[in-house]
Amino acid sequence: MVHADASNFVSNMSKQEAYTQVLEQARGLFYDQRNWVCNLSNAASLIWHALHALPSPSNKTNWAGFYVLDPSAPIRQLILGPFQGKVACQTIRFGRGVCGTAASTQQTQLVGDVEEFPGHIACDAASMSEIVVPIVQEGKVVAIIDVDCAVKNGFDVEDQKYLEELAQLIAEACDF
Repeated sequence: MVHADASNFVSNMSKQEAYTQVLEQARGLFYDQRNWVCNLSNAASLIWHALHALPSPSNKTNWAGFYVLDPSAPIRQLILGPFQGKVACQTIRFGRGVCGTAASTQQTQLVGDVEEFPGHIACDAASMSEIVVPIVQEGKVVAIIDVDCAVKNGFDVEDQKYLEELAQLIAEACDF
């Protein structure tokens, strides 16, 4: 299969089918490739195209990507990684905003209304809801999956389930 075909999603599939395809395609694309830049780049594209093939609110996703642990920083912080969408914040400290909270707690943050999240960092004023999933290797956060939506309550527990599966796959497939 041509690699670009991995991001083709038919418009009448269910969310479960779309995420199942994301996971299946990610496994294939990650095969024999442990470089995190390559794998996160392809994963960001898969997430973006899958969500945009679904009905609202999923197709209102306006950012999908990753922040990775910044090993050169004197403090614990994340640095912008591969993504799809508008330009974004370049660094986020652990404990700050939705991404920093997910990184410091090692727990998924499912936020229906970002305005109600204490300390939310608005990289894009159009984002109204967000889901952030930590990627953990050997007990430490090495990156996070971050997906934003331009409508409130854009994500649910089904998104959480599959994005957590993707985070586990990435943790197993990448050298950070």
